[in-house]
Amino acid sequence: MSIFIDRRLNDRHKSTANRARFLRRYKAQIRRSLDEVVSQRRIRDFERGAKVRLPSRDIGEPQFSFGQGGDREIVHPGNREFQAGDKLPRPREQGQGDGEGEPGEGGESMDEFLFTLSREEFMQLFFDDLELPRLARTQVGQLTELRPRRAGYTTSGTPSNLAVLRSLRNALARRIALKAPLERALAEAREAGAPQAEIEVLERRLAAVPWVDDFDLRFVNKAMRPEPVTRAVMFCLMDVSASMDEQRKDLAKRFFTLLYLFLSRKYEAVEIVFIRHTSDAEEVDEDTFFHDRKSGGTVVYSALKLLSEVIEERYSDGWNLYAAQASDGDAFGADIEKSRAALEALLPRLRYFAYLEVGNASGRTSALAGAYARISHPAFAMAQACHRNEIYPVLRTLFARETGKAQA
Repeated sequence: MSIFIDRRLNDRHKSTANRARFLRRYKAQIRRSLDEVVSQRRIRDFERGAKVRLPSRDIGEPQFSFGQGGDREIVHPGNREFQAGDKLPRPREQGQGDGEGEPGEGGESMDEFLFTLSREEFMQLFFDDLELPRLARTQVGQLTELRPRRAGYTTSGTPSNLAVLRSLRNALARRIALKAPLERALAEAREAGAPQAEIEVLERRLAAVPWVDDFDLRFVNKAMRPEPVTRAVMFCLMDVSASMDEQRKDLAKRFFTLLYLFLSRKYEAVEIVFIRHTSDAEEVDEDTFFHDRKSGGTVVYSALKLLSEVIEERYSDGWNLYAAQASDGDAFGADIEKSRAALEALLPRLRYFAYLEVGNASGRTSALAGAYARISHPAFAMAQACHRNEIYPVLRTLFARETGKAQA
């Protein structure tokens, strides 16, 4: 049995194996600290690493120590409070003295351990317990990508592709083949009493057989083969009418960005289509989508109609379709029912449609949300958000991993 010891060092010259063990052991504590970091950082920083603070008591290890042992009953001299058999009261909390008044500033101090997460570790923990709905039905598109695949061994290659076991096996076979006749000839020469010079020549030839020769080296051969790529398209629909102020647009942008980062971890190729609407809808680029000051009335149906046309024109085959709509919920007249009917017709073609109502601090159900609430489809979900720190919890609610049942 072969035992491999991982002695690799990460970029801070620390043990990679110890770091992975630490993350596994204190994952729950790191997640709690990470949630606090996420609520305070900007959306553009989500793909970077993070520094989390862990209370020392959460990462303390139990220790064994030697005690005095035995049963002892001692009442120290000068004691005026206790007698044998009395129970000691619970110790006071830190910062609470015997005098009157409140504890001073810093009276409840706590030692903390600062731990730095890399970008990959941060993103893994950030989306660890989230999952795409109906992921088992993911479609593989007709788009192919060249990827390296194992294709036997070759006699030349880079050191990183060296096949150590295969090379040692070849070296062992070569040494056996070369040394066997020399050892036999040397034994016969010694038995026959050959001259010392002849014996020394055979010994030098035997010692000159190398342990590993260039001829023994084998390298893993990798051939580039085309493979289908799982790909997705994310449609961002946003109301840019006069009622959608900058604060509501900022909430929508944060939700769209988080959703894109999440999809990028699940699919190899993700495209984004931005559709904004007032009384009419248009497909625009990202900068125009978030920063253009166009305003007007509100017709939600126009955005859903344009979405259907774009799907039919460019993404009708081999794409996993996701859509997210952000609006303040303002809709009027016949547009409400037309929008609901249009969305119900679209849902069978989509993997998921998430409706986020932003800035509705009153708690009352808007006209559009009331119509959408009558939609019963596994690919549809809706939520509300009024503040920045509510965006990530909303995403966790919409994409929480299902437990106890198989996904549809």
